[in-house]
Amino acid sequence: MKQLKQIALLVLALGSVVQAGAVQAADVHRSAEDPNLVWTASQVVLKSKEMGPGVFMVYPDDAEGKNKAGIPVATSGGFIIGDDGVLVIDSMLNRRLATQLIGLIRAKTDKPIRYIVNTSYHGDHSYGNQFFPREVAIIQHEATQSYIQSHFADDVKFMSTYFGKNQGLDELRPRRANLLLSDGGRLQIDLGRQKVEVMHLGFAQTKGDLFVWAPQQKVMFTGNPVIAMPPALPWLLDGHMVESTATLKKLRTLLPENAKIVPGHGVPTDVSTLDFNLRYLDTLREQVQAAIDRNLSEKDTAATVQMDEFKGYKLFPWVHSQMNVVKAYQELKGQAK
Repeated sequence: MKQLKQIALLVLALGSVVQAGAVQAADVHRSAEDPNLVWTASQVVLKSKEMGPGVFMVYPDDAEGKNKAGIPVATSGGFIIGDDGVLVIDSMLNRRLATQLIGLIRAKTDKPIRYIVNTSYHGDHSYGNQFFPREVAIIQHEATQSYIQSHFADDVKFMSTYFGKNQGLDELRPRRANLLLSDGGRLQIDLGRQKVEVMHLGFAQTKGDLFVWAPQQKVMFTGNPVIAMPPALPWLLDGHMVESTATLKKLRTLLPENAKIVPGHGVPTDVSTLDFNLRYLDTLREQVQAAIDRNLSEKDTAATVQMDEFKGYKLFPWVHSQMNVVKAYQELKGQAK
């Protein structure tokens, strides 16, 4: 329950409940005072965009302007159509959004939906599973399955407190995955003249992040390890800065220069966004380590490591100073929990 009680902003800004360690309620509410920085599930309208033949991303219709302005938006995902059926990437938060997603699929094809990949356990990426036909096979990492099965009721209860009682959360029920990937696992799926690779590359934002690669169209669905185009920053919600950086570097080596990236919360982008994220993480590690070498306290480090060149994200004061710097400090000091 500790991680549930410590994070309200994430519910408001991204629609997920995850561990955020040092973030306290007072900081959360100060960060979320501006209504332009949050999204409400009952107001989100999804749209689709074809990234290549048979490969579609799905994203909020207000994402283009907000992403450029550094304002958080609702969840992105997508679907891939082959001759034999459809694979869905992330099922959204509730009935309303899952139904929109299914409608966007049906506007393109009547082929059966055969798979759903949940890129993480976050509710806005996985809670819509129950609204798809029972015969659809759900693909998750083992850690995602474990978290959802053990925390689902508490997550939904907590989310209802902050999202509100009118967001369709009271009917949510967990649905077990059919196919589980272990650490470093890869799953190749042939949809019929459309190949898909689901892969676990390591700890990214959570232990169970999965990446979905459509090699023929050179499209990578990342989920939250890539939140959105710059100026959005990586979120070290569960810490593990060193592992997260290594995983993103591994991802970068896999992608050709002309790869297209579908992030967790925004419009399509490219490998320059991944390069921006890696520059941020490398600079974060360097500057936090320098502060530790000067024997600065955690509080003084958070005040000192400003990294002005990465400002522009509207949640920068919270994501960078109150979360990322603190998580990095604790990890490099050997105090990570």
